[in-house]
Amino acid sequence: MDPETGGLSSAERQRQTAAAIARKKVLAAYSSHAAPSRHLPVTAKDILVKDRPRATEPHPIAASAATAPNTEEATPHPTTAQPATSQPAPDQAPVLKDAPINTAKVSAEWQKYHSAWQNYYQNYYNNYYSKAAENYLATAKMKDERIATGQARKRRTLRRLLPVFIISFVVLAALFLQYNRLIFAPIMAYIVPDTGSVTTSLEAVDPTINQTVSPDPRLIIPKLNVDVPVAFSISTDEVMSAMNHGVAQFSIPGANALPGQIGNLVITGHSAGDIYSSNPYKFIFSGLERLEVGDLIYINYESTRYTYQLTKKEVVEPTNVEALIYDTDKPMLTLITCTPLGTSRYRLLVTAEQISPDPNPDNVAAPTTEVTDSGTTMPANEPSFFESIWQGIFGSD
Repeated sequence: MDPETGGLSSAERQRQTAAAIARKKVLAAYSSHAAPSRHLPVTAKDILVKDRPRATEPHPIAASAATAPNTEEATPHPTTAQPATSQPAPDQAPVLKDAPINTAKVSAEWQKYHSAWQNYYQNYYNNYYSKAAENYLATAKMKDERIATGQARKRRTLRRLLPVFIISFVVLAALFLQYNRLIFAPIMAYIVPDTGSVTTSLEAVDPTINQTVSPDPRLIIPKLNVDVPVAFSISTDEVMSAMNHGVAQFSIPGANALPGQIGNLVITGHSAGDIYSSNPYKFIFSGLERLEVGDLIYINYESTRYTYQLTKKEVVEPTNVEALIYDTDKPMLTLITCTPLGTSRYRLLVTAEQISPDPNPDNVAAPTTEVTDSGTTMPANEPSFFESIWQGIFGSD
């Protein structure tokens, strides 16, 4: 019942309509089955009575009486008169009462009626469930088609984008291999460099006091937390390999002094390298740009600590080796590294003067008669990814 109007709900009205349609279909089916028997008697007495004598046929006894000679008329009974109506014989049974019922015919009609209803409901539910199954299968098929279509579309999209992804990955990988040092070098400039297995004090010392130190040659820059081994007295061809184990002296004619000698001592080191490189000293001079005039630099050499004070910084071309050669009456120190960070475009020169121990005027760098080759360039950072490939194919210049 509809709670708002008080009448039948829409669902109940639909059920009643469905029942009325079903009833009409059953009656139509039953009428089609009963059409051959329309000529049968329509009265209950004619259906229930089997082999009943017709009303127009005379009773057997009456028929015999009618055919017998009328002797009574010829010779009437002498004593009694015959009544106007005669009663049936005592042994004569009533015709309608004793007539047997045709149960076979009645059962057949009810069987037809029942079968018609069964066939209707069977067909109804068969149609109902078959349509439901068809709808379900159609929905499932549509869903599968949508899924298949979406997956196919995704696969097509992936197939189209796969070359783009591969090319992008290759390009990004190549860029990373070539230019990763541009990202990591500025970061490593503010991180404590690796000093190897040797631990030394990075505290500033009194430059007026001579102090006995380890005989291992080392360069110490307290402001940058640098404490690194130094390779002295090597040829220019050995400098690059020596920088894989620390920093190295870059000795050229006119700039070949050792610690404590009057002249220019040149030490070079890397400021940047590929992050995947195995060289632990590839960023050792990355913070060299942070030094300012007045900062102290120490060198341990032959069990003596030499103290230098920074005097100037300058940037020059890699081929400008003449900037390292100049006349001086003092022990000088020049640190070389590449700049800007992550590249080998220019060279940063950090110049410092020895302030401890007091210089010995007689300790002068060994003179040389060699002339600096005009093609000589200052050491550079490790070659980049594509530079390594180029040098591996065509050789280094």
